[in-house]
Amino acid sequence: MSLRLGDTAPDFSADTTDGPIQFHDWIGDGWAILFSHPKDFTPVCTTELGYMAGLKSEFDKRNVKVLGVSVDGLDSHKEWAKDIEETQGNALNYPLVADPDRKVAELYDMIHPKALESLTVRTVFVIGPDKTIKMMLTYPASTGRNFDEILRVVDSLQLTAEHMVATPVNWKDGDEVIIVPALTDEAAKEKFPGGWRTVKPYLRMIAQPK
Repeated sequence: MSLRLGDTAPDFSADTTDGPIQFHDWIGDGWAILFSHPKDFTPVCTTELGYMAGLKSEFDKRNVKVLGVSVDGLDSHKEWAKDIEETQGNALNYPLVADPDRKVAELYDMIHPKALESLTVRTVFVIGPDKTIKMMLTYPASTGRNFDEILRVVDSLQLTAEHMVATPVNWKDGDEVIIVPALTDEAAKEKFPGGWRTVKPYLRMIAQPK
């Protein structure tokens, strides 16, 4: 059965380039990103892994751990890491799961049988501290992922988990946000005593909570 938002992220044990992990224990009490690759030494994924390595410090600031997964073995991963550093200018600085038996790929429904039974699709999962799936995003093999967008989504998820707000179209950290419709005006006055900007009764804009 396919995973859905709000489902518990499947736990697994695996060997990685940083040693063995138990996924839920590895996440701890923070957030995690799990992102898959169809195989090692693929051109688009080489650029992605390198870019993520350069962006990792931003995820660290947000208490988000990063974990890649590819269907090849550790020896292959380590050789690929050399290419990534050479061509992208960033050394791999987060673990990459070795998944030659497709165990993780199957747990997360990342097999793409219409293309090839062993080919994993390129999916990103954002997983919260409660170990549930907060976001899923799947790309075709020909299109590189936008990790700046994934960072933006993490900012939105963390903000909206703490405050009763939602983020509007093209929102970026620091922009106005929306008071959720479930919060009545009376309750909103208590939570946001500074007031808000009413566009429509159902569209109430407010400065981003700190």
